[in-house]
Amino acid sequence: MAQRAIREYDGKALFAKHWNEYFSGFEYGFQSVLVTSGDELKAKAKEHGFEWLSQKPLVVKPDMLFGKRGKNGLVLFKVEKPGDVTLEDAAKWIDEKRSHETLLISGQEGMLTHFIVEPFTPHTQDQEYYIAATTVGEDDVLYMSAEGGMEVEEGWSEKVTEAVIPIDLNDDEISHLIRANVPQDIPDEKKEVFITFAKQFYKFYRDLNFAYLEINPLVIIGNDMHILDLVARLDDTAGFLMKDKWGDIEFPTPFGMENKSPEEEAIAEADAKSGASLKLTILNPMGRIWTMVAGGGASVVYADTIADMTNVSELANYGEYSGGPTTSETKFYAETIFDLMTRRKDPKGRDKLLIIGGAIANFTDVAKTFTGIIQAFEEYADKLKDVGIKIYVRRGGPNYEKGLKDIKEAADRLGLYMEVYGPETHVTDIVRMAIEGDK
Repeated sequence: MAQRAIREYDGKALFAKHWNEYFSGFEYGFQSVLVTSGDELKAKAKEHGFEWLSQKPLVVKPDMLFGKRGKNGLVLFKVEKPGDVTLEDAAKWIDEKRSHETLLISGQEGMLTHFIVEPFTPHTQDQEYYIAATTVGEDDVLYMSAEGGMEVEEGWSEKVTEAVIPIDLNDDEISHLIRANVPQDIPDEKKEVFITFAKQFYKFYRDLNFAYLEINPLVIIGNDMHILDLVARLDDTAGFLMKDKWGDIEFPTPFGMENKSPEEEAIAEADAKSGASLKLTILNPMGRIWTMVAGGGASVVYADTIADMTNVSELANYGEYSGGPTTSETKFYAETIFDLMTRRKDPKGRDKLLIIGGAIANFTDVAKTFTGIIQAFEEYADKLKDVGIKIYVRRGGPNYEKGLKDIKEAADRLGLYMEVYGPETHVTDIVRMAIEGDK
């Protein structure tokens, strides 16, 4: 499977194009435009069918394949007085954001060129839900939550239920499986609506050959469905089959990746072929602190913590491996990191620090991924010792006890300095331990 990310706008347009075929009983008032400048937005407002741009309060976001837009201060809207965001405000904001380079908290940097503009949707927090689907191994997995928004990932294990759907189930079996795993905290009067939509959502995901599809939040008001934020990746190996359903879909280059290094290109290529998520951005190849972080949310937290506790120039890279990567995929990812960090010693003769961190995994087998890291250690042990390295590990999740035991035994056998901690240790405490211990 070659996963290719598409813009939020294009994902929503696919929903709109096929809505009547897949989502019987529900309404989706698709109103959305994709523009590259304020002038283009104002010109669009004069076209027939887009009068709403001048008549409704608006929300504006970059649409360039990166998340955490709210945390990066890149969403224009007003909750208290949504009418304050007019067409003129939106156009001015777009032109200001596209006039200079933007630096994300992830370390990615580049020019903002594409923006999605939509009407503001008034709603309450209890009308927000979360739903997503992807492939893990040989099965599909449907994720559902009675809560939506930015905090879902941080409380994943408590807030999200998972329905593992083998590919050979019939429609009745799929329906039963979804019903059995629907979040219990969805109000009774909304439960049947959510279950029906979840079944339709999964069929849409499967029939259109998505590799990953997430709505967060999905706002349900009666039978009206409002897709506020969407992330989507398509399996482009099915492109020849999906020409009519997909239309002339675009696979843009992710933000900040226009001039990638060979190593970043290699990881991006591996990511495109994987059902997991593999990301790498080299911030400073001379940096002393390197990270291998499991999870997109955790990667932001670790980067922020390192930047808070030491000079940000010390942070060498930013990235993640998540979504259940295979042992071989994890080995390749680790080897890429180890190769980069062993090319030169620290100019001041200090040990380099490797942080292998993450929150508590949702479905990733920790022992399986750690086997890949151990195999990479075996290849690079001598080089790692030659440049001088201290390794700090913190992980939790399925099979984590075996994973931690195996990686510590491997480090001792190979003569690598390593401290290992489980979920009883705070998620970023190893950053403090590494920096304070180094001092």
